[in-house]
Amino acid sequence: MIVESPAKAKTINKFLGEGFVVEASLGHVRDLPAKRLGIDPENGFTAEYVVIPEREKNIRRLRKLSREAEMVYLALDLDREGEAIAWHLQEVLGLGVEKSRRVTFNEITPGAIRRAFASPGSIDQNKVNAQQARRILDRIVGYKLSPLLWKKVMMGLSAGRVQSVAVRLIAEREREIRAFVPEEFWKVVARLRPLAGASETLASPGTSATSFEAELRRWDGKPLKLADQASATRAVEELRDPATPWRVAGVDHKDKHDHAPPPFITSTLQQLASNRLRFGTDRTMRVAQQLYEGIEVGPEGAVGLITYMRTDSLNVSRDAVEELRGYILRELGKPYLPEKPRGFRSRKGAQEAHEAIRPTSVERTPERMKPYLSGEQLRLYDLIWRRFVASQMESALYAVTTVEVEAGRYGLGASGRVLRFDGYLRVAGRRDDAGDADAPAAADLPPLEEGQALDCLEVTPSQHFTQPPARYTEATLVKTLEKEGIGRPSTYASIIKTIKDRRYVELRDRKFHATDLGIIVSDKLTEHFPRLMDTEFTSRMEEKLDSIEGARVEWRSVLEEFHGQFAVELEKASREMKGVHEDPQPSGVACAKCGRAMVYKLNRWGRFLGCSGYPECRNALPVDSEGRPQEVEGTGQACELCGEELIIRHGRNGRFVACSGYPECRNTKSVDEQGNVITPREAGVACEKCGKPMVVRSGRRGRFVACTGYPGCRNTKPLDKEGNIVQTEAIARKCEKCGSAMVVRMGRRGKFVACTGFPRCRHTVSMEAYAAEQQEEGTGT
Repeated sequence: MIVESPAKAKTINKFLGEGFVVEASLGHVRDLPAKRLGIDPENGFTAEYVVIPEREKNIRRLRKLSREAEMVYLALDLDREGEAIAWHLQEVLGLGVEKSRRVTFNEITPGAIRRAFASPGSIDQNKVNAQQARRILDRIVGYKLSPLLWKKVMMGLSAGRVQSVAVRLIAEREREIRAFVPEEFWKVVARLRPLAGASETLASPGTSATSFEAELRRWDGKPLKLADQASATRAVEELRDPATPWRVAGVDHKDKHDHAPPPFITSTLQQLASNRLRFGTDRTMRVAQQLYEGIEVGPEGAVGLITYMRTDSLNVSRDAVEELRGYILRELGKPYLPEKPRGFRSRKGAQEAHEAIRPTSVERTPERMKPYLSGEQLRLYDLIWRRFVASQMESALYAVTTVEVEAGRYGLGASGRVLRFDGYLRVAGRRDDAGDADAPAAADLPPLEEGQALDCLEVTPSQHFTQPPARYTEATLVKTLEKEGIGRPSTYASIIKTIKDRRYVELRDRKFHATDLGIIVSDKLTEHFPRLMDTEFTSRMEEKLDSIEGARVEWRSVLEEFHGQFAVELEKASREMKGVHEDPQPSGVACAKCGRAMVYKLNRWGRFLGCSGYPECRNALPVDSEGRPQEVEGTGQACELCGEELIIRHGRNGRFVACSGYPECRNTKSVDEQGNVITPREAGVACEKCGKPMVVRSGRRGRFVACTGYPGCRNTKPLDKEGNIVQTEAIARKCEKCGSAMVVRMGRRGKFVACTGFPRCRHTVSMEAYAAEQQEEGTGT
């Protein structure tokens, strides 16, 4: 049996017994070539697939094992990507239909594996074609558009069929925020106390309030808008007049049922994990993958704790629902169990053969699993378990009261809500629609009845301003992508990661800000490729890919239709798109060094002001988000390398001291919050490459040890949490690219194998690939 990952293989191996060998493909095994298009549009979009270099040794090993086996079961994930990996393995291993079977399962449990083997099938070529079409579309767009951006904007940029549309959403929101002009408005709130006369039976059940607040809403029966302090003051003076009568004009009581939310799909899990747990989308999917692939659970051994986590279906198996209803009845009681199981309708186009994300067994409660899970695993599992249990529980019941108040010619309003039965909230804890922050609960109201007189205790005006559109967070961006039909469950996390890595957007305080680079690239693509950047077009393309999978559309016809129009647009854009350096935007600022005009320029970190006399004059100034020049802040200190003045500059990691003689002198120093230069602390070790002392420095990934011979010597070493140098681990392997020795290093995602020739040679190998090589060579892992 071949699966994707070693962790998944380890779990399944315990279920199958001695007659099986379970191996990992380590993800995709073939792809289009890295340095050429690899597609022939003139010959039916024939794709040239090559084995990924890092997978070659693993493929040789799998090929050997396949020849020795009686049957090869391809048990890759059940989505398009998994089907495509299975097809590529069948091709590259030379497996005929008589020697290979396709098995799929939604969860990694003994029962699910037995059911999968009871009905093995063949590879779904429609799924493979849908994945091929998506990959070829993405390659055509990326391979053709990226060089255009290199020529017109800057080297090293990239464009993508889906990622560019996501950047456009954030860039347009950024423009709306920058253009927003706040408008003043005022609110007036009165605190009121009922006078004698109300019946206790008319009160909201459970209320203990003796007074309440009502907001001013109407004048003479018409909506009232208080635009300034003067209008608010007039209303307050009239309301405070002792002669103004106050009475209850109307009271409305009704019960409101708050129904349980459905179990998670990929997008709602990412949204709520972002809001509740502050997890990024990639972190959510990484932890969910661990829970799916298998966790060692004491005597039970390795078992998958949740179902497959890339899904847009709200279906739940009948067995899982029956188990859950039995649990609710036993643990919570009959009042919390609906008469019939709840059903939920998936969105149009959802993969109905899949299931929602749920625990593989509701009996594995978070409390029982706590000893076996890491902190982040437990938090995410608790979120999934509670959501699933709540989805089949009785609705919560609220008593809602709405009150209308009259004060002379003014009308005020108030509402209250009291929980009468907690229902699913007993497990869920609080109500929130996936991805949205909790709405503030309405206040309790005292007993009130129509016509009852009120005593005005206080009238308070308050000034407010309209707010610009909210910035996207990871949660709200995923919600928008799903709503607009952009991408699919398996792609949301990669879309967000890509646009962050390309520096088209930045996350500050968990909110997306479009960078100058992102806005410029988005504007140019939107101007010259309006069809490609249109959300509706992107959504329709996703629907066409779904149609390919459903055998309703031939995949090559979709590619031909797209490619014909795209080739025309690309040729036109190549002629008409102006480069950012061809027509620089004037700033109205004169160069302090030579007097010539300063213009806006662009580098990978964003916009800045540069002298139009470049390269004769290299004067440059940083700008703020509005494009205003930031004054150079001198330190009064001379650079010890060249004698020029040291100045304060602003970079992506904050303020730092740099030599004003840049670029001839690249001396820089870190500063604290007060602007004082931080002297690097000596690490107490000498550089093994050049012999100079090493010092402790700080970077965007934390503290590390670096050679003082920089930039001549770029030797660095990571530090652990206690500040100790993390030593590299020597291994018996030479770099296949340059012949240097390779070592095991520690990165932000764990260990990896790297060439000691860095930075001249940047070859790296994952620990999974290295382990597979060692196993093949018989040296163990």
